[in-house]
Amino acid sequence: MSLDWIYYAISWILLRWQALWDFIGIPDTKVLGTNWSWVLAIVFLVVTVRVILFPVFVKQIKSQRAMQALQPKVKALQEKHKGDRETLQKEMMELYKTEKANPLMGCLPMFLQIPVFLGLFHVLRRLNPANTQTTLYGWTTEQFQDATHASLFNAPLASKFGSTAQELAALGANSVTVKVVAGILVLIMMASTYATSRQMILKTGWAEDPQQKMIQRLMLYGIPLSLLVSGSLFPIGVIIYWVTNNLFTLAQQQWVLRKFPPPQMAGRGGSKAPSAPVKKSTGTGNVPKNPVQPGRIGGLFGRNKAQAEPETPVVDTKKLAPRPGAKPVNPKKGARPASKPKG
Repeated sequence: MSLDWIYYAISWILLRWQALWDFIGIPDTKVLGTNWSWVLAIVFLVVTVRVILFPVFVKQIKSQRAMQALQPKVKALQEKHKGDRETLQKEMMELYKTEKANPLMGCLPMFLQIPVFLGLFHVLRRLNPANTQTTLYGWTTEQFQDATHASLFNAPLASKFGSTAQELAALGANSVTVKVVAGILVLIMMASTYATSRQMILKTGWAEDPQQKMIQRLMLYGIPLSLLVSGSLFPIGVIIYWVTNNLFTLAQQQWVLRKFPPPQMAGRGGSKAPSAPVKKSTGTGNVPKNPVQPGRIGGLFGRNKAQAEPETPVVDTKKLAPRPGAKPVNPKKGARPASKPKG
C-alpha cells in the first residue's frame, strides 16, 4: 500500500505553517543558530494533528473509564471460567458489547499518530543537498533548499545523532554540535515519554489484571528506554515533533483528567467520597453529631480491629438546674435536692 497520500498531507501542513510564519515576519535567516520558521512549522504540525484527533482522545478516555468500571465483572468472569479461555473470551466480548465498552479504543489515538510520525520521518529524511527530486510531494525547489539548510542551534533538522561523517559533510554540519543537540533532545524525549505514562498511571492507578499491569509497566519503563537506542536514528526534526507531542499530551491529559476524573478521584470534584475523614472537635467549632469515636489499638498503623472507647456519661444540665422559686442550696453543707415550689 502506497503511503504517498500521507507524505503529501504532512508536506502540505508543514509548508502552510512555514509560509504563515514567514508571512508574519519570522526571519528566514538563523537567529541563535536556529531557523525558527521551520522549527515552529514542525511544532504547529503537532498542534494541527492533535486538534484533529482531540475528539478521538476524549472517546479514548471515556472508553478507559468504562473499562475500569467493568474490572470487577471481568475479574468475576476470569474466576468463573478459569482454564476455559474460549468461553472466557466469548463472555468478555458479550460483556463489552452489552456495556458498550471497546478495549481497542484506548490505543486508537496512538495508532492514528503512527502514520503522521512515519510521514514526517520520510519527508525530513529526504532533506539532502544531493537529492535531485526537490519538487516531490508538493515542494518547490526553493522550499526544499531552504528546509535542507534549516537548523536548531546550528544542528540541521535533517541530521541525527547517528549521522555518518559523509551525511554531516553533505549537510555542512559539525559532528560535535549535532551529537550534543540531538543527545539533549533524545533525553528530553525519553523524560517526557516517561512523564506522560506516569501521569496517567498516578491518576488512574495500576490495573488489577496482570496482563494490563504488565502493559502499563512496558509503557512506563520499556518505551522510554527503547528511545535511548532508536532516538539516535531519528532526525532532529522528528525528535522536535516527538517532544512537542509529549508536552501537548501532558497538558491534554491534565485537562481531561480534571474534566473526566477517574473513579478514585470522583470524591474530589463534589460528589461524595467513599470514606470521608471524621473531623476532630477543637472545642471552638461545630461539635460532631457523635462525639464518641472508636479508638484504634495495635500500634502506629492501627492494624488491629478498632475498639470502642467507654462512653462518658452525659450530664443533663437541665435537670440539675434549680427550678424557678426554689431556695438556694448552700454548697458547703453538701448537695441537697432542691425543694419543690409551694402551691
